[in-house]
Amino acid sequence: MASAELRLIRRRIRSVESTMKITSAMELIAASRIVRAQARVEAAQPYTDKLVEVISNVGAASGGASHPLLDIRERRVAGVLVVTSDRGLAGGYNSNVIRLAERRLIELRNQRTDTRLYCVGRKSNSYFRYRGYQIERSFLGVTDTPGYGDARAIANTILNEYAEEAVDSVDAFTTRYVSALTQTATEWPLLPIQPPAREQSADEIATGYTYEPNPESILNRLLPRYLEASVFGMLLEASASEHAARRRAMKAATEAAEELTKILSREANQARQAEITTEISEIVGGAEALTAG
Repeated sequence: MASAELRLIRRRIRSVESTMKITSAMELIAASRIVRAQARVEAAQPYTDKLVEVISNVGAASGGASHPLLDIRERRVAGVLVVTSDRGLAGGYNSNVIRLAERRLIELRNQRTDTRLYCVGRKSNSYFRYRGYQIERSFLGVTDTPGYGDARAIANTILNEYAEEAVDSVDAFTTRYVSALTQTATEWPLLPIQPPAREQSADEIATGYTYEPNPESILNRLLPRYLEASVFGMLLEASASEHAARRRAMKAATEAAEELTKILSREANQARQAEITTEISEIVGGAEALTAG
């Protein structure tokens, strides 16, 4: 009986050790990808900042002229874009975003507002499809290492929907990358476009520009590029957050496996000691029986 228990415990130890090797390898891979993802986030920021500067200058030169992508409409149909990962094993990364987006969908439904749902990543696509939500468009295989072409495809989809008045606003639910230890699920307004206000320092000299053919035409070209850059930045932050969350989850799993291995090793030692005690008792009992005989 003790021997069978010992074999079972040793089999469990080998299984846990194999799992620990996998989680440790995944932790190292995620840690290496965080650095590259964070560098891509920082590298994309100057482009977005320059777009904000140019849009601000062009908007001022056009005398505050309106643009379809800037106008706030009466919201009859709300677009909801949910950005999650294609793979799991990332702790609460996906569930936090999905929970925030679903809460918003329920709120809009209670307000009698129609919604159109767009999913980035297999996790959100599977979740909402399983629960009976109608998904207008899915974007899969882009969250691990997003490219600018992926951002352009997403931006063009929601731009076309907005231009055709299929939606009156689009809000994205994604994860902002704060640091390797902190990632926050958040709502990111996309349409109508609301460029962040650019702060101008007191000693900065205002630059004058000459516009050809006119500020309105340039604004018409710049705003879609700004939306693409915003979506790209959003995807990069989500990718960095995913890798950081996966590294943290795999580190916790590795530590738990190490602790479980120690517990099972103690149980194996106890079972081995019990087996040895039983064998000694049998030998002593046999010797005494021979002596008595």
